[in-house]
Amino acid sequence: MLVSPEQEMQLGLTSFEQMKQELKVSRDPQVNAMLQRVGQRIAAVAELPNAQWEFVAFESNEPNAFCLPGGKVGIYTGILPITQTEEGLATVIGHEVAHAAAHHGAERMSEAMALGLGGQLVGAAAGTFVPEYQQMAGLVYGAGATLGRALPHSRRQELEADKIGLFYMARAGYNPEAAIGFWERFATAAAGGGTPWFLRTHPVDSTRIAQLRELMPEAKAQYVGGGAGASTPVQGTEVIGRPR
Repeated sequence: MLVSPEQEMQLGLTSFEQMKQELKVSRDPQVNAMLQRVGQRIAAVAELPNAQWEFVAFESNEPNAFCLPGGKVGIYTGILPITQTEEGLATVIGHEVAHAAAHHGAERMSEAMALGLGGQLVGAAAGTFVPEYQQMAGLVYGAGATLGRALPHSRRQELEADKIGLFYMARAGYNPEAAIGFWERFATAAAGGGTPWFLRTHPVDSTRIAQLRELMPEAKAQYVGGGAGASTPVQGTEVIGRPR
């Protein structure tokens, strides 16, 4: 870790305030009520000390969501047709909160800083021997660092967030089996994406679903029973695109 918890949290708080100024915040009372209800239940079981929890829905057709360091959670309304129910939304919120609890943001910032320094050192060393090779060495190092380290690490983080998020939603009283339904719908919405697996920041959906099935017995052991309104549908806009 090259980024302290204090730095990580301050970056998250600052970025979220900026996003609220730049993006349109949803005023839909049904969406906001459900988001607050799900968010607070997930936050109550999350392992993120000193978090300043805030849950905001942004008007966008992009099917995406995020959680910034410090407990700042945002969803884009474009993901609601895929979540469909409160349990589906709990799958998404649990996953995003898990990223923050596992300090994945600080890991990625630290990794970027380390890889950037490595590229400078490789380029300088190559230039010492053959100056015209300096740029080539930097390009080769950059491709290797991205394919060999950054993207695989990103995919591992996503699988870790899937695992932690599954347990969070179960402990919060949402049936963990709903997570499989969400990812199956997400896979259907993404049909025809075509990006090779080794160039993706996220694992392929079949891998995610297989892991969730393996973890389901452990998650169901932590399931404390369904909450009121767990299957309540939410209204949303038509899905366009997919985050990758």
